Amino acid sequence: MKNNITLGHWLAVPALALSLGASTLAHAQDTTLKAVTDPSFVPFEMMDQDSGEMVGFDMDILHEIADRAGFDIDLDTMDFNGIIPAVQTGNVDLAIAGITITDERQQIVDFSDPYYDSGLRILVADDSDVETLDDLAGKRIGTKIGSTSYDYLQQELGDDAEITPYPGSSDMYMALMGGNVDAVFYDAPNVGYFAQTRGQGRVKTVGPLYEGQQYGIAFAKGSDWVEPANEALEAMREDGTYDEIHKKWFGETPDAE
Repeated sequence: MKNNITLGHWLAVPALALSLGASTLAHAQDTTLKAVTDPSFVPFEMMDQDSGEMVGFDMDILHEIADRAGFDIDLDTMDFNGIIPAVQTGNVDLAIAGITITDERQQIVDFSDPYYDSGLRILVADDSDVETLDDLAGKRIGTKIGSTSYDYLQQELGDDAEITPYPGSSDMYMALMGGNVDAVFYDAPNVGYFAQTRGQGRVKTVGPLYEGQQYGIAFAKGSDWVEPANEALEAMREDGTYDEIHKKWFGETPDAE
């Protein structure tokens, strides 16, 4: 069969190829990463009942990093104990949920640079005489499944206390308010926020800050997005954006006080 290709056809081919190339490049730059969080770790992440959207300190940090690093977020929620396995297996690209950076976790996921300094704290009923971790020997303690606070309790108290891991933060707080446990031991900013809001006048934080910790964003091993995320986080600290987000949820950053 005769191929009736005119000069106009030949000129149109490179133009079409150029157009397709630009389109493909633009599509490649439009990256969406699957992310997961724990909806019960207030005020880091929680559901806004009016909008139905996840809000909180972590959410503001994540969206700001995503905007600067050049990716979109497809966000889902799950219980905390399933978050690291979800990242490890590649079911999600990243997770942010007040995740403490530990040597053990770094063996199976990659972490961003730390974005929050934390620790562990005791929460008890307002009329409790508990003051330190030593006072919890022989008592009932609530903490969270899969958390470093659970590991710490096992290490420090072990069989000397009745340690009950709960799937969500609200579960262990309700157990304390209902008298089912004598204390809650968990991340300091979370127990502090509860004591100042829903638990005000009924519970209190006591004792020192135990086991200083740092939170990081967990990425799948070998992720190309760790470095862009770190660069975005550094820029946020330099231009004051990080301080603005911190002040919104916790007040002034320690360096500003």
